[in-house]
Amino acid sequence: LCGTKLGCGEGGCGACTVMISKYDRLRNKIVHFSVNACLTPICSLHHVAVTTVEGIGNTKKLHPVQERIAKSHGSQCGFCTPGIVMSMYTLLRNKPEPTVEEIENAFQGNLCRCTGYRPILQGFRTFAKDGGCCGGSGNNPNCCMSQTKDQTIAPSSSLFNPEDFKPLDPTQEPIFPPELLRLKDTPRKTLRFEGERVTWIQVSTMEELLDLKAQHPDAKLVVGNTEIGIEMKFKNMLFPLIICPAWILELTSVAHGPEGISFGAACPLSLVESVLVDAIATLPEQRTEVFRGVMEQLRWFAGKQVKSVAVSPQVGGREEGCKPRWPVDNRETLTLLPQGTKRTVWMDHTFFPGYRRTLLSPEEILVSIVIPYSRKGEFFSAFKQASRREDDIAKVTSGMRVLFKPGTTEVQELSLCFGGMADRTVSALKTTPKQLSKSWNEELLQDVCAGLAEELHLAPDAPGGMVEFRRTLTLSFFFKFYLTVLQKLGRADLEGMCGKLDPTFASATLLFQKDPPANVQLFQEVPKGQSEEDMVGRPMPHLAADMQASGEAVYCDDIPRYENELSLRLVTSTRAHAKITWSPEVTMNNKGFFGGLFPLASVLVRASVAERVISDYRLATTAGISLYRSGLIRGLSLLPPGELYIGGQEHFYLETHCTIAVPKGEAGEMELFVSTQNTMKTQSFIAKMLGVPDNRIVVRVKRMGGGFGGKETRSTLISTAVALAAYKTGRPVRCMLDRDEDMLITGGRHPFLAKYKVGFMKTGTIVALEVAHFSNGGNSEDLSRSIMERAVFHMDNAYKIPNIRGTGRICKTNLPSNTAFRGFGGPQGMLIAEYWMSEVAVTCGLPAEEVRRKNMYKEGDLTHFNQKLEGFTLPRCWDECIASSQYQARKMEVEKFNRENCWKKRGLCIIPTKFGISFTLSFLNQGGALVHVYTDGSVLLTHGGTEMGQGLHTKMVQVASRALKIPTSKIHITETSTNTVPNTSPTAASASADLNGQAIYEACQTILKRLEPFKKKNPSGSWESWVSLSWSKTPNLGYSFETNSGNPFHYFSYGVACSEVEIDCLTGDHKNLRTDIVMDVGSSLNPAIDIGQVEGAFVQGLGLFTMEELHYSPEGSLHTRGPSTYKIPAFGSIPIEFRVSLLRDCPNKRAIYASKAVGEPPLFLASSIFFAIKDAIRAARAQHGDSNAKQLFQLDSPATPEKIRNACVDQFTTLVGYLDKFPPHPGMDRGA
Repeated sequence: LCGTKLGCGEGGCGACTVMISKYDRLRNKIVHFSVNACLTPICSLHHVAVTTVEGIGNTKKLHPVQERIAKSHGSQCGFCTPGIVMSMYTLLRNKPEPTVEEIENAFQGNLCRCTGYRPILQGFRTFAKDGGCCGGSGNNPNCCMSQTKDQTIAPSSSLFNPEDFKPLDPTQEPIFPPELLRLKDTPRKTLRFEGERVTWIQVSTMEELLDLKAQHPDAKLVVGNTEIGIEMKFKNMLFPLIICPAWILELTSVAHGPEGISFGAACPLSLVESVLVDAIATLPEQRTEVFRGVMEQLRWFAGKQVKSVAVSPQVGGREEGCKPRWPVDNRETLTLLPQGTKRTVWMDHTFFPGYRRTLLSPEEILVSIVIPYSRKGEFFSAFKQASRREDDIAKVTSGMRVLFKPGTTEVQELSLCFGGMADRTVSALKTTPKQLSKSWNEELLQDVCAGLAEELHLAPDAPGGMVEFRRTLTLSFFFKFYLTVLQKLGRADLEGMCGKLDPTFASATLLFQKDPPANVQLFQEVPKGQSEEDMVGRPMPHLAADMQASGEAVYCDDIPRYENELSLRLVTSTRAHAKITWSPEVTMNNKGFFGGLFPLASVLVRASVAERVISDYRLATTAGISLYRSGLIRGLSLLPPGELYIGGQEHFYLETHCTIAVPKGEAGEMELFVSTQNTMKTQSFIAKMLGVPDNRIVVRVKRMGGGFGGKETRSTLISTAVALAAYKTGRPVRCMLDRDEDMLITGGRHPFLAKYKVGFMKTGTIVALEVAHFSNGGNSEDLSRSIMERAVFHMDNAYKIPNIRGTGRICKTNLPSNTAFRGFGGPQGMLIAEYWMSEVAVTCGLPAEEVRRKNMYKEGDLTHFNQKLEGFTLPRCWDECIASSQYQARKMEVEKFNRENCWKKRGLCIIPTKFGISFTLSFLNQGGALVHVYTDGSVLLTHGGTEMGQGLHTKMVQVASRALKIPTSKIHITETSTNTVPNTSPTAASASADLNGQAIYEACQTILKRLEPFKKKNPSGSWESWVSLSWSKTPNLGYSFETNSGNPFHYFSYGVACSEVEIDCLTGDHKNLRTDIVMDVGSSLNPAIDIGQVEGAFVQGLGLFTMEELHYSPEGSLHTRGPSTYKIPAFGSIPIEFRVSLLRDCPNKRAIYASKAVGEPPLFLASSIFFAIKDAIRAARAQHGDSNAKQLFQLDSPATPEKIRNACVDQFTTLVGYLDKFPPHPGMDRGA
């Protein structure tokens, strides 16, 4: 069974989601829950049933869940699809009619890098009782298309028809295995599994557990394996004895007592969540303050797959899970059970004596935790801030509690606990006692903030960094708590004693709420009279969607193992500057080790990290910026010389690099199955390495689980090593990288530093520009030169600048070589342009949209590289986006919101893009195709492009279908291979549909010419008869930098996006409220695929500009090696209102069937989110800091919560900054 995919190995991506079913003896019912297969030990599966994606349906009979994700275009590369299917299936097994919110919550543990999430959610919302899709018919009051603020837009057509979906019938689901059900009353016996290094014991009674713990005090207790499993895999930790207590009834029971609710220590967090939800719904509000605070933490803690099995972080002894970011309330009590006695302890500041340690002795067992009811006059809140709202490790957490003396606002008890501010959870023990008996007023607020700023000090080099951000958050959290309590005291008619909450402060107390999603997709319908068999222009589903949804789609590592196959693993350096030596005896004696490729090799990496930093700095600081043309300065205003840093980005394709090499045993022949975008380069590199002609090497690509440019050149790192191993051993060799290995060695998007100077008139007209670009290329050139060239080509974005100069320098560093990534330097160049453009608008005191429109190119203008703009539809896109987004009206609404809200601000921004289509290396602009027509009339189509989820194969079948005038059902694409279409260009630059589509068209025309005589002889015949009869009868692009002449691009794609965001000025969190996109894709070959590409690229750009950060150690080691530390956008990250419109009536005469490329151009439009955030920050600074509205401030990309919070200067950032400059006397004790 290959349907369940391995995406990360740490429970962070959800690709391996399966459903577990078991009989719950305590609750006397069968329960279903989702888990991550990568973390679930097989030893723990006794007495349970496991359902994988193959178990619910197949392509012959899809389950409704599989059918809906396929038909609603929710599967692109498909590698994440089985996991998403199983998350939805598990939800429906538990709740056949879920709400829209429950559906969205079900996917908190799943990631997708391709789709942008919208089609997945839209397809599955048809299961919801409050969000069923009517396809825009208007008959459903909950229609996703009617949940919008304006009713002026009517969709051209639906991308799918919900009436075609099979209904869900819960009675037809597989029953729980009877043989397992019969065991429900059978006493469970202890299980023991012994391996070579680890013994697993599943105990059934508390007595057995205590005996084992007494005999083996260092044994690890494991319930969900969400912590120990990761430590064993990624930290190479070995635990000889593991004890699983999940069968012990005392540890899984729940009891409602007089002081609170007692949860057994092995209760999964999902059960805790369920019990607390019921308690909040039934108990008086004043009794559930703590419950609601705990629920707010659990809400964002992890995905369903983890919460279904993960238990309290204190289970199992002194260390397991007790991380320094766990917020506590010191009224929680824990029952501990060593042998012979029982004791109860408070979870207060004494419970965590050190890093990942508790006060439990080695032989003690945690039996239960009591979460207390809140008392009258007691208030509790919990806070968390992370890089991503869903399923992310907190930067700082906090639990805050206050108890007032009866009938007063005088403080009787105050507890302020923080995670992320030391090597353990800490309490503000110096600050809180000073507030007892004080009234809850502004004086107390100022005293607490001053005390926290001093007590919770962090050294400048504190682990985790973000020192200013984390310190400011402690004050922000308390301010939010102060306002929340003030608001609640007002409701209790005690506001006269403490003051009334300022109405403009009220929004700061609101918890994040998900608004009902609203999505619109507009596209041009096919002309009336177009044949039903002609699928060009129709929203045809991805050809492999059914196979991907059912788990039948074959990826590289799904190919069955060969009988004598070997596995290859890479050994990576732990330092960027080091000498690598090899000790053969370390591995040659290990069981299962076959051999090394370079047993005596040593490699010296030549430059140190320090040299890299210095060389980069010198290169950047010595770049002189001057507007030099004589007479240019007169009448100009000049921006102060500015700079912008743009961070790198990891591709995070769900399928990591994979290669299988099979030597054929004669004439040097070798066959390779590779996950690559570049079959030709893979073939030629391996042939050169082995010293054989290219014709001896065959490279095959069935499909990839995502690429985004990361498999254009870097795949050869793996394929050449695997081919060499296969050559040396004479046996098949396979290598699929683990996620951490892939992120460590394959590189990503180039970080950029820009230094710019702009000359402009006071009217906002740009007159002169000079930009020096610097990129971090890594340790080899790879494609860095071409990427820098495209960045310079796009330094104008969409604007006519009479005097312009751009330079680019690539910095060689001791990091893995950076490489191609969707946009290929274009997004960096365009972001720099929009950054200084926004600063010009601020300096001139003019609306940014007015300055952008004023400087926009016009039809027939020449770019700065002297290419004439023809078919320039950008003004149309702009005007249409302004109108459809109701820009002016919403701008007034944003301004009104900002006046009425002090601590939350909104921003609105509209951004254009102009993206050149084609390879800038002219010889790569060629495609290839091979069309076979068989005697039964079926057609086998092969072309030079590879399928990585972008729908290329689907579009090519549509092209061939129209060209040959036959149904798409008669056409099949099996793979891309070098022995069918040789000398192919890489599938990149968004040009593959153009190049290969034209090649297919030409090949089809050749076939039609051969069939023409037979069609004339038998005009009424069928396609099959003509084919059978014919068989029986047997029949300048280029550019020169030196002369600034020529056309580097075949044509341009245009688009405009308008985005609105809301930021929390106190935490740096932001919410993407709405995005409207108008995109020119010519005459769309497939609107569903094109809209999917627009949305997927936009969300990937959203990650680039607001979320994704790569962190390195001073030694050059990458810290962000997986989904737990590197955060890509999740389901909840996308705009709440997401509207995409394909521009009508704009045929492109330069590509197949008047279409346009769509893969890369939309990505930059996500910068509208970045600049909307900057707009909101400016509003916050105007209120709290800079009174000068024209004051410029720097905001580097990505705009993470840390950067947003630090940029929103206020009294809290000022207080932290003051103490940093004037710290307390060294002799003073700063506490934790």
